[in-house]
Amino acid sequence: MSESPRRPAEADRAVIHAQSIDLGRLRQIIAGLSEGVILVGANQSILWANDAALRMHGAEQPADLGATVDEYRERYQLRYRNNHRLAKGDYPFDRIIAGEAFSEVVVEVIPAGDEEPRWIHQIRSLIIADEAGLPDLLVLIMQDVSLRFEAEERFEQTFNVNPAPAVILRLSDHRYVKVNQGFLDLTGYTRDEVLGRSLYDIDILHDAADLETAKERLREGLTIRQMQADLSLPDGGRKLVIVAGQPIELNDEPCMLFSFADLEPRRQAENELRHSEERFMAAFRLAPVGMAITTQDGQTLCDINDAFHQLSGWSGDEVMGKGMAELKLWDTPAFLPEAEAQLAEQSGFRGKDARARTKDGGFVDCLVSAAVITLKRDSCILWVIQDIHERRHGELELITAIETVMKDTNWFSRTVVEKLANLRSPGGATAPIEVQELTRREKEALSLMCEGADDAAIAKEMGVTRNTLRNHIARVYAKIGVNRRAQAVLWARERGFPLARPIR
Repeated sequence: MSESPRRPAEADRAVIHAQSIDLGRLRQIIAGLSEGVILVGANQSILWANDAALRMHGAEQPADLGATVDEYRERYQLRYRNNHRLAKGDYPFDRIIAGEAFSEVVVEVIPAGDEEPRWIHQIRSLIIADEAGLPDLLVLIMQDVSLRFEAEERFEQTFNVNPAPAVILRLSDHRYVKVNQGFLDLTGYTRDEVLGRSLYDIDILHDAADLETAKERLREGLTIRQMQADLSLPDGGRKLVIVAGQPIELNDEPCMLFSFADLEPRRQAENELRHSEERFMAAFRLAPVGMAITTQDGQTLCDINDAFHQLSGWSGDEVMGKGMAELKLWDTPAFLPEAEAQLAEQSGFRGKDARARTKDGGFVDCLVSAAVITLKRDSCILWVIQDIHERRHGELELITAIETVMKDTNWFSRTVVEKLANLRSPGGATAPIEVQELTRREKEALSLMCEGADDAAIAKEMGVTRNTLRNHIARVYAKIGVNRRAQAVLWARERGFPLARPIR
């Protein structure tokens, strides 16, 4: 680690000033210094240590450090930060005795009997010579930097395990000095491909939303606000991200911590949504049934297809921005409120009978389906309007024709009857009851109707008046949900009528 230029420490100044005074006076000067000071004689004896140095070794008096350098090595094992243990000759004591001057050595201090280091010392040397220029007093000056390195370790661990992609750029030369696994996973780079490379090699600010501001703040070492950018990938591709920069110090050097958020899944989702909407609109325009899109509130028309124009006579320009109620699109005023209530409760409905009013004032029988959809992030209603006017008209004509020949219905095959039984008038009543819920007399009347007898013949057969017969028939109609004789006969034949007559 390198350290920025600094003024001579107070211990240096005190010791240099004390070269001309005796050891006792020297002890008085350095006793109260915050930095630890250990005095070593040329004969490798430990002469004295101040209180700060004793605290940094967990000692109460200088003798606890050992009388000599050899004893110190027995009582304290030192190792570098890379876990390499120092051997004899590598200790700061040995190096200063050998005449080596050093400005900064960082070691971990392990007391005898311990397995793990208890302190981290940053040590520098000072050699005091006598009048002849020979080493007279050797001085080790130390600081306890345990807290600083613990904080750095915590930062290192947090940085490495943080799932958010991040890199650290040294501001002095714009080179990457740290990268975490999140960034490697995001980009596909390896650690060796990033560390030591420059910002110009891996441009994390490429196509940034506010590139000039980002560059200016990077030069000034200021916070870079969040902005979108395109990350360069090793395969030559790009990845959309949000990037932000925060100035920090690492090993006493000004750096910039860049963190990232991956926007690529969002961009892909937006592209898929856009393609999906494009496919939907293509199907919407080409659909053979009338379709319209309205707002969820107020049912204001936003778009219609060509089939809707053919069905209603209204063009897109004429209806755009107008509500269904304003156009009086539905013949029954209650239809739209009922449809809105169903949409609010169930988000959709299918096959609702309605009559649509055309531009020229005519009417078209329809089956209407509707559902809540999301289009361009807005909630809308998709209306599907199927023209069944011709089919409904044909059903009514068929039922009328059946009624004219009901005096003799025995020629109808069972297959034909079953098919005809599926035809119902628009807006039919609720589901009819089952056969067993009819009374005996009601079943008898219905069975005679299926045989083709008229009212007079049925009344005579049942032994009742024609008024009584009409009451029976009215109750049958009400129970099975029909209002015409032909419909009643179709319903009955579908269920096995006419019934066998009891033997009399």
